[in-house]
Amino acid sequence: MLPILIALSMLEMGSGYVLEELQQTYLGNPTLLVLVPVMIGMGGNLGAILSSRLSTRLHLGLLEFDPRDEVLWTNVTAILGLAATVFSVLGVAAWLVGRIIAQPMALVDLLVISIVSGMLLAVIAIMLSLVATYISYTWGLDPDDTTIPVVTNLCDILGVIVLSGVALVVLN
Repeated sequence: MLPILIALSMLEMGSGYVLEELQQTYLGNPTLLVLVPVMIGMGGNLGAILSSRLSTRLHLGLLEFDPRDEVLWTNVTAILGLAATVFSVLGVAAWLVGRIIAQPMALVDLLVISIVSGMLLAVIAIMLSLVATYISYTWGLDPDDTTIPVVTNLCDILGVIVLSGVALVVLN
């Protein structure tokens, strides 16, 4: 695991670089800063939940990497439903916090940024979970040890990138 963790730590610096490059965008819209840590955390959490469920099914001998696996699709749908709920509430909560601490953004803009970036991140987390579990399985590694660190770190990096990209599109 050490080489994987070292590589992921190096990649983690990429999210810091993205935040630094977009510093003016975030400082110009301080309410967006409320979204950053929650977006990063929730993307990783969604991926960790699915990775854990996939690993458990794999150890029980119930997981087949087959597109017709109904339980797999049920898990994916549950993650997407959870993401839609959480990121909708997050948009409203960020708007409320923005009203207290700074000049708030328009609620519609903040909801679009939160929901679109959150759903994109959820889809990415789902794909990463499936790929990480499959690769761990085929390489003879224990998915319980490999999938969650890989998925959560990659979702941290991609969460910043997706949030920043969606914010730039919506605000410009």
